[in-house]
Amino acid sequence: MESALISPTELQTLMTGGNIVLIDTRDPESFAAGHIEGAVNMHDIFTYLATSDAEGMATLRDKFAAEFGAAGLDGTKTAVIYEASMNTGFGQSCRGFFLLSYLGYPRIKVLHGGYAAWDAAGLPVSTQTVAPTPGGFEIDESAAGIMMDLDDMKAALAEDDAVILDVRDIDEWIGTSSSPYGVDFCPRKGRIPGAVWIEWYRMMKPGADGPMMKSRDEVLAECATVGITPDTPVKLYCFKGARASNTFLALKEAGVKDVALYFGSWNEWSRDPALPIEEGLPFPA
Repeated sequence: MESALISPTELQTLMTGGNIVLIDTRDPESFAAGHIEGAVNMHDIFTYLATSDAEGMATLRDKFAAEFGAAGLDGTKTAVIYEASMNTGFGQSCRGFFLLSYLGYPRIKVLHGGYAAWDAAGLPVSTQTVAPTPGGFEIDESAAGIMMDLDDMKAALAEDDAVILDVRDIDEWIGTSSSPYGVDFCPRKGRIPGAVWIEWYRMMKPGADGPMMKSRDEVLAECATVGITPDTPVKLYCFKGARASNTFLALKEAGVKDVALYFGSWNEWSRDPALPIEEGLPFPA
């Protein structure tokens, strides 16, 4: 399987062919201060909050199909997405990877190590903006099964063979905070019942040019700690689908065959008081 991760030097070579669209997911201020030449800024890949009802999913599909098309993606060009570094942007470049995968786009890469790795390699940066030529982006629903809605996650509670994997930060997992946006941003703190936990940071390790994804065997070793093998159906969630997208990419790179992501995640689940949650420590203190 060809890797979806691309190194800075590989990207530099790919750029000489010209058949790519570079997407920078950082905030507009960081983008303005310096970015990879030719990149377009799409920070709402990270900021957009989605609900997983039919209307919410339709809005999500239409919004990002239009934006990716406006950026120049037409089915023939390779999308290369990057963030600041792999562990400082809450997985926002991987959220872009997941969204494009969900929309069925055929050519997607994530810059391994992000902008930090590009800069560390001494490669050129720019402050100039570009006006991309819009592409005819078409949605292909053949991969839509990787996106879970609320009903899918409720059904997963009763699936004996599947593993619900929570990848949020430790304070969210043990229920002392409701989100990265603030302790009480959501009305409830806790976990989806039956979930196991691997903090998303564990999919990465330090490298000479910043945090990098672990190898296939290292990722599978992390998975084994919670009973996940390459054949285990995995149902991912975090707060809004960004950190879980980082884990989604790590698991797919490691060869885990059946991985789906609940994009509404805790931001949606916690707001319905009728839905069950587990609170407090996941074991007696």
